[in-house]
This record gives sequence, structure tokens and C-alpha cells, in this order.
Amino acid sequence: MGMSDVLRKIKQTERKAAKQLADAQEEASKIISDARKKSGEIVSNAADESVATTQSTLDSAREKADKEAKKVQKDGSKEIESIENSASKNLDKAVKSILDKMTSL
Repeated sequence: MGMSDVLRKIKQTERKAAKQLADAQEEASKIISDARKKSGEIVSNAADESVATTQSTLDSAREKADKEAKKVQKDGSKEIESIENSASKNLDKAVKSILDKMTSL
């Protein structure tokens, strides 16, 4: 094997190595790009999930608050009704008492 053959082989090997390096860099760039895309999807999905969870929590809290408000309103209505009934029962006694006091003067 002559010197020119050796040099040709070296050049050929260098070209193969350069192509392998370029292919490896291209593959690395593709992997990085895919990873960025995937991480973006993960972040987007996490944000969507967070919004859905927050909305569910808010809906649950509103429902609970609504039930509590209805209960308070119902209890308040019962209390008002009780006071009205008591006042109505005592009205006759109060009128009689006032009349008795006025007539005794």
C-alpha cells in the first residue's frame, strides 16, 4: 500500500467521522427539540389540570356555601315565624293590660 492509498484512507475515514458527527449533532438537536415539545405539552396539561381542579374546588365551595345560606335562611324564617307567633299570642294580653291600666287611672 502506497502513501497515496494511506492518505486516501485517512481522508475517507475523516469524512466518515465528520458525517457521523453531523448525524449525531442532528440527532441530538432532534432529541432536544422533542424534549422541549414534550415539556411544553406537560406544562400545558398541568395548567389545564390545575384549572379544572380549581374550578371543581370553587364549584364545591359555592355549592356548600349555597346549602349553608339556605339553611341559615330557613332557620331565620323559623325564628321569625316563632317571634311573630309569640307576639300574636301576647298581643291580646298586652292590649288588655294597657286598657286595664288606662281604665284604672
